Amino acid sequence: MMLTLTPPKEFDYNLCFQFLKRSPKELLHTLYDKAVYKAIRIDTEVILFRVEEKNGLLIIDFLNGKPTLSHQERVKQFVTEWFDLDTDLKPFYRMAQNDEILGPLIKKYFGYRIVGQPDLFESLVWAVLGQQINLDFAYTLKQRFVEKFGDAIQWNGNTYYLFPSAEMVARLTDADLLPLQFSRQKSNYCTGIAKAFAERIISKNQLTGLAFEEAKEKLMALKGVGNWTANYALMKTFRYPNAFPLEDAGLHNALKNQLGLAKKPGLDQIKKIFNNYSRWESYATLYLWKSLESTS
Repeated sequence: MMLTLTPPKEFDYNLCFQFLKRSPKELLHTLYDKAVYKAIRIDTEVILFRVEEKNGLLIIDFLNGKPTLSHQERVKQFVTEWFDLDTDLKPFYRMAQNDEILGPLIKKYFGYRIVGQPDLFESLVWAVLGQQINLDFAYTLKQRFVEKFGDAIQWNGNTYYLFPSAEMVARLTDADLLPLQFSRQKSNYCTGIAKAFAERIISKNQLTGLAFEEAKEKLMALKGVGNWTANYALMKTFRYPNAFPLEDAGLHNALKNQLGLAKKPGLDQIKKIFNNYSRWESYATLYLWKSLESTS
């Protein structure tokens, strides 16, 4: 069973695929050749599908049984959201084309999109795991966490994992997480966030459609969610165009490199620069992050 999606012209599948390849420790999607394999839970069913590009179209192939029409539509929406296909990038490119920082980057990475995390709980936990450690160790923690507590299905001799549910994580304690090398603080933050989701104190539906500042305030009411983590989730899950993690070290290094500075810019200087990118801060951040690959 296959579906097709017609992506916008301003979409480069290869650049997005490259992002998905950034760690061999990633368990929540699997890459073979130029295809992405992903398992998600819809209601009580686990749906395994493959996404690949052929002749400018995105082909979604369902692998573990014939999905209902409702499930087909939900997967189609998931992929659309995952690759941010509904965002019209033409205004961003018009804004950025004559900018000294972004102009060269949009030419080099034209069609690159924010590959998101449609699940808010996953987005927040992943952001917490990445706080104040390097990306490789963050992926190590995530790998152990998903292997230990996530569900998985077998297909064609391979294992496909799902992120642990909030209900599962809410029952965990330090005794479960410290052996995985979680700090006590990360353990408490992750289980606390999980309890908020399990008890319906917060959900993606509750925040959908809220004004940016209101949504950020509700996220930051969760213990362990500061400005950086909240903006990350608002950028990757909700697609607020003005979300950006001001305190992000990678962003600071990218600006330092692009501007040829002797040291990283201060927060006030970054705010001043980003005033030029109003309503497109998230995509400005994405392209600056991408620029780090050519200097690493």
